[in-house]
Order: sequence, then structure tokens, then C-alpha cells
Amino acid sequence: MKKLRLSLSIVFLVFAPRAWAQGTAPLKLVSAIALPSDVKGHFDHFGVDLKGHRLFATAEDYQSVLVIDLNTLKVARTISGIRRPHAVLYRGDLDRIYVTDGGAGDLKIFDGKTYDLIKSLKLLPDADSIGYDPETQFLYIDNGGGDAHQTYSMLSIVDTTAGEKVADIKIDGDTLEAMALEKSTPKMYVNNRAKNQVEVVDRQKREVVASWPVTRGKVNVAMALDETHHRLFVACRSGQIVVFDTATGKEIEALAIPKGVDDAVYDPASQRLYASCGEGDGAAVVFRETDPEHYESLGSVTTGPAGRTSRLVPELHRYFVAVPPHGNKNAEVMVFEVQ
Repeated sequence: MKKLRLSLSIVFLVFAPRAWAQGTAPLKLVSAIALPSDVKGHFDHFGVDLKGHRLFATAEDYQSVLVIDLNTLKVARTISGIRRPHAVLYRGDLDRIYVTDGGAGDLKIFDGKTYDLIKSLKLLPDADSIGYDPETQFLYIDNGGGDAHQTYSMLSIVDTTAGEKVADIKIDGDTLEAMALEKSTPKMYVNNRAKNQVEVVDRQKREVVASWPVTRGKVNVAMALDETHHRLFVACRSGQIVVFDTATGKEIEALAIPKGVDDAVYDPASQRLYASCGEGDGAAVVFRETDPEHYESLGSVTTGPAGRTSRLVPELHRYFVAVPPHGNKNAEVMVFEVQ
């Protein structure tokens, strides 16, 4: 039965363009935000300030965070002095911007009005992905590993109110990736790319309590969570989203996607799962969770070569995808309307 569901997913992806042509697409391209010509290389994760109408884009090789005005759809400011920006968190109550700098191995905290650097918290090299707990205001950051010449990585915990690191959780493996936090329990899930498994971390005990092998995909980098239905979506660059039952830790499905995924998100309101993949011409793929055991492909839309960094903003009905420069085209941020 599992093989049959996987086959049906693949068939739907093959014939999805016909549905797009009939105007039934879940995403519609509405704009492309042109970025400066000197912005080169890849992007990593987006951040967003809803009240201030700002989108933060991490331009890794440009060594800056681009601040995009969502009203004008133009770059309003550049936050420089970041050797390799990876992830961004914006706290509106403090009006502060938190940026992981993988090159310097720290977390940089900026003033949200002046964009001045307030503080740098020293971590290990390759400070990268983040997970935020709004109840405690703790920020979880993966860092260390291979770039620090270590066989293990750190999951560092930062009190964003105090601006101080409070603890480190040591995890065996030299490359950690995306993470997802549950609201109703102290559990969080971390992609251990080095071991091709998911680490289950207890945030109260501050330790790894379980490890789940990913057997139906390779290079697990992105992650999304449907906490209500106990489903964890682990997106792999080999071309699969592996669906786990968080109650049992077992794989229950593998959804076919293009190769080169980097971001994934689940929207509980629409019960839709989005993933952005950078191989070839780039694609954003969308699935609908018909029930916790079944997933219907709604098709895919071309984004642009290496367009694998994305951010869904449900409040704006928008899905943003960053596309690096290619050919004679400058880098840009594609803006899709969520239908």
C-alpha cells in the first residue's frame, strides 16, 4: 500500500502542469523583487517582521542581510558586517534582529530601528539553523561540527531577552540542520544530516532522548511539523519528504519531490505542506494533507535555478523564494500568492 501511495504521488507530479494551466494552482507568481547586481551566491533562511512590513533575506556570499520593504517590494536597507549569514529571527516586542553568522561563529543581535549591532554572542563556527520557543524566548542554534574540526555538534540555547547563552546540548555528528519545536510538549526535533537521522531533544532535560533513522531518503536538511496530527516532515535532498509519526518514531510515507530541497513548512490552517527545491530550474512543490495517512500533490511551480530558500507568510498569503543570480539575471526574490 505504501508503494502504491508513493507511485500515485509521482504520477500526480508528472501531470501537475496541466492543472496549473487550468488556473487551479495553489501558488501564483505576482512579483519579482530585483536585488542589487553585486549580490552573488546563495541565500539561506528568511526572517519576517509582520508589523513593520519587512522581509529579511540572508545573502551568504554578499555577507549581509537584505531588508526588503514589503509595501514597496524594494530593498530598503542592508545589514552588513556578517561574514556568513544563515538564519534570522525578529522579536517585535524588543525590536531586535537576531542573525546567526556561520563565518564568525556567533549570534549577532541588531537594533530593529537603527540596524546597529548591539551584541555578538560567541558560539562555534558554522552557527546555522535556529528554532525559537516563544514561551521561554529561548533560541536554539546548531553550531560546531565539521567546520570546528569536531565529530560532534552543539545545540546552543540563547535567552533572547537577556542576550546571553544559557546552555549547550552536545549531539554526536558533525552536521546538524533544520529543527522543529512542539508547543504542547518539551520535545524538539533536529535533523542530524551527518548520521541521516532525526534527534529527539527534551528541552527541559536538555538532552537527546531518542534517535530516528531516516531510511527512505538521504541528506535530510529541511523539516516541518504538524503537531496536531503527530506528523513530522523530513525533507531530503535526494528527492523525498519522509513523513514520521511522532508518537511512534516510525516512517509512514515518502512523498516524491525534486532534488535539492532546502526549506519546508507546514501550514496547519490550510493543511498544506510546501517545499522549495533548487535542482535544475528550481521548483516549489505543494501537498495537501487530506488526513494524517494521505497526502495529495497539488503540483509544482518553477522558481529559478538554485531557488531553494523560501518562506511562507500565511498572514500575507505570500510565499517568498530567493533565487541566486544566473545567466544574465540578477538575484531576485520571487513573490507568490497563496491561492
